[in-house]
Amino acid sequence: MSSVFSKIIAGEIPSYKIAEDSRYYAFLDINPLHEGHTLVIPKQETDYLFDVEDELYSGLWLFAKKVSAALGKAIPCERIGVAVIGLEVPHAHIHLVPIHGIHDIDFSKPKLQFSKEEFEAIAKKIRMKF
Repeated sequence: MSSVFSKIIAGEIPSYKIAEDSRYYAFLDINPLHEGHTLVIPKQETDYLFDVEDELYSGLWLFAKKVSAALGKAIPCERIGVAVIGLEVPHAHIHLVPIHGIHDIDFSKPKLQFSKEEFEAIAKKIRMKF
């Protein structure tokens, strides 16, 4: 069965795309901790990040680095925090979260709510820096 992320890649579920190439996809998290909270995934569905084949794994982090650079230019923050939880969706993914301090990347905090128009504006702002 396809994961929700595979359905996003296939265009079956809409997303707020930040960047894409032949092997990776980055899009806004719809339950963000902070404005610009982005997910970076390999297009090849693999449940657990550390089961991703080595070359794809290395490329995923290089792709995430490029997305992080654009994110940091678009969204005011001290750093881009990185988290890999791996339990919420059975598809390897990296969270990139603009942060001002360590407590900004606490996944137990209430998530922010944005309208469709706000998500679209945030995604556009980041894409313009990519």
